[in-house]
Amino acid sequence: MECPEKSQRSGYFLAMLARLFDFPSLFTADSSRTSDKPNPMHQTRTEFDTMGPMEVPADRYWGAQTARSLHHFAIGGQTMPREMIQALGILKQAAAMVNLELGELEAEPANLIIQAAQEVREGRLDDHFPLRIWQTGSGTQTNMNANEVIANRGIELAGGVLGSKHPVHPNDHVNCSQSSNDTFPTAMHIAAVQSLQKRLIPALSEMERVLAEKAQAWAGVIKIGRTHLMDAVPLTFGQEFSGYQAQLRQNLGRIQSVLPHLSELALGGTAVGTGLNTHPEFAVRVAAKIAELTGLPFVSAPNKFAALAGHDAMVMASGVLRTLAGSLMKLANDISWMGSGPRCGLGELILPPNEPGSSIMPGKVNPTQCEALAMVCIQVMGLDAAIGFAGSQGNFELNVFKPMIIYNLLTQIELLTDACRCFTEFCLTGLQINYPQVEQYVANSLMLVTALNPHIGYDKAAQVAKKAYAENLSLKQAAVDLGFLTAEQFDEWIQPAAMTQPHSYPPIYTERNELNAS
Repeated sequence: MECPEKSQRSGYFLAMLARLFDFPSLFTADSSRTSDKPNPMHQTRTEFDTMGPMEVPADRYWGAQTARSLHHFAIGGQTMPREMIQALGILKQAAAMVNLELGELEAEPANLIIQAAQEVREGRLDDHFPLRIWQTGSGTQTNMNANEVIANRGIELAGGVLGSKHPVHPNDHVNCSQSSNDTFPTAMHIAAVQSLQKRLIPALSEMERVLAEKAQAWAGVIKIGRTHLMDAVPLTFGQEFSGYQAQLRQNLGRIQSVLPHLSELALGGTAVGTGLNTHPEFAVRVAAKIAELTGLPFVSAPNKFAALAGHDAMVMASGVLRTLAGSLMKLANDISWMGSGPRCGLGELILPPNEPGSSIMPGKVNPTQCEALAMVCIQVMGLDAAIGFAGSQGNFELNVFKPMIIYNLLTQIELLTDACRCFTEFCLTGLQINYPQVEQYVANSLMLVTALNPHIGYDKAAQVAKKAYAENLSLKQAAVDLGFLTAEQFDEWIQPAAMTQPHSYPPIYTERNELNAS
């Protein structure tokens, strides 16, 4: 007679599978039944691991260990990112190739693994990787998910029986010369490098190009600078946007600087970093094979103990992305401020009107791209805090926060990539200058008085600014009324264009002592 407790657990697990795959009538979790029979339309098969049998959907390639993880870690809805699945396909394929070359695998299982792993790389088996991020901190369940899927797909290609572990065994063949402790961090690094190289760097490069175009096109347009949100001396829009461009270029350099560290792979360290159960040449050759398959300069990590126990490169990469988020936040805030209005704000820039801005105020248009980018930046900063803390939590030979670290890092990359592309396309590209407003601000600014410092001194220049402000006069009128200079001298010395390029114009310094004495 079946144990009621066991029957109840089995019923719960099968019902959970039904919900996961949207089979509402697949199983009935009625603990009063002596057995749970699958719907004939959705059969299961029995898979075995070292802990015993497990039922899995007949049309899925995963096995018992994946099924156990689904049962024990039904936490949240975040599943392993596609980039990680692809990276596991790459490393499993590379490992099989190298193990075949080294004589560690026979031709039949090796070639079947290579073929099945290629399908994983191409995304053809994505539906067979259902596991959540919130699992064992080493990523063991996801590594076994890959082993089981590749093994069963290889068995199917050979015409065998799924779950038979012949002619491809998930541990003995697919996981040959490997441990979850070195495969998962290797996949983390592959996924991170590919995502940065293929997604974020191109998006940032395009944003920098557009900023450079704006800086060049607006090189001669004078505006009033602002420090502390208060009026300051003039500069040009070109100069201001060249600053944004330089920040982006510097951030691209920081990303490039972290790539060599992320390109060091843990594979070959196996369980604790010693390389137990591997060929002496495996680590170096498998890294070279991964580099060949990806076209990226991956190398074997020089110290496998550090590669397993710490994730300093991941923490460093996240820190670089946090720095990028800070630069992008400033860009978004500045453009939002300069575009404020249209009649009661700064109104220096005209932002593209992408969509209605209010459900109650007709005609209102908001800086939505700036706001979306700013929210992404804050999210990236929060994820960085989690990554930094997780990176500090390694104990002895293993850090056991790996799935969370890579999930957060890939989320940072995805959010920044998408937000930068949207911001570039729907905001930066269509920005326009509101010339009448900008010219009015330049003409009315009190801070042009700064150019008088070399001629009449700071104290007298301050008197001019205060008188102009208090009596609502122009700077010129206030300076002449105070007797500090003539109208002709004011026109000669107060030239906004010259103030934006002080070293490109003739010297403006005169005999200050004579003026002060008069």
